[in-house]
Amino acid sequence: MKNSILLGSLFLASFFMEAQNTAPLDTIFANDQKNVALFFPNPIRQGITGADNFVFTYNREKEQFFGLLQAKPGKASNLLVINTNGSIFSYIVSYREQLEKLNYFVPQSESIGFEQPKFTEGSDSTNIANLFTDKTFYYERFCSYLLTRKQRIGSIQKRKNGIILSLENIVFDKEELYFVIKIQNKSSLDYDLNFLDISTQTRKQGKKKSLQRISQFPNFKYDVPTKVAEKQIKRMVYVLPKFSLSNDKMVVLKLNEKNGERNIKLKVSNKYINNPN
Repeated sequence: MKNSILLGSLFLASFFMEAQNTAPLDTIFANDQKNVALFFPNPIRQGITGADNFVFTYNREKEQFFGLLQAKPGKASNLLVINTNGSIFSYIVSYREQLEKLNYFVPQSESIGFEQPKFTEGSDSTNIANLFTDKTFYYERFCSYLLTRKQRIGSIQKRKNGIILSLENIVFDKEELYFVIKIQNKSSLDYDLNFLDISTQTRKQGKKKSLQRISQFPNFKYDVPTKVAEKQIKRMVYVLPKFSLSNDKMVVLKLNEKNGERNIKLKVSNKYINNPN
């Protein structure tokens, strides 16, 4: 996920970094044998690493002040953490077989800035506030970031007549689920997209079991194509309000071709919805 590209929130935060706090980033070393604990001055709201060989875990359900870092051998990357008060902390993370330090107590002074703007008397606060309260600004940058990541939630795909529909990732962020979707055209004929619909559906259980289908309306769609040319790949993101599913339900992605019959239904188990990245 990928080298120097950071979480979408950092695009917002970078506008408000205070010059006096922009010191060189410290390096935190980790490995896959021990947990490295980071204790912050405020509870963690969001934390993410820049590469798949690093994992930063924290309690997403109940606010806590610490997170755990582990690493596998690979290139160095970065860790971005945002506290509940909007403070931003950023570090270089690197793999090391032997660790000299297992616990880091992070002072507020190491914050590189704040997620939300701090207005001064002479600033055009109205214009800045309008820009950053427009959620489209955040959606576009976070979706763009997700399309650069190599993270996958599993091998979930369905193919028909040379058209492959894949669900690459599901990411939970700010009470929403981000579905990263790929359409690959291996045929010799262009694919004109009519619509791509996401719905929840009851699994069939016996002859008398009725089928319930409920459409999930996205809050935002990013990079949805109208055409996938022959031998091309298109990737997009659907942003849906957070939801969970019981064991008798699943998600269905329905891809429909305009003026054609290469229609695909991709079924996704409830376990992927209930355990997003």
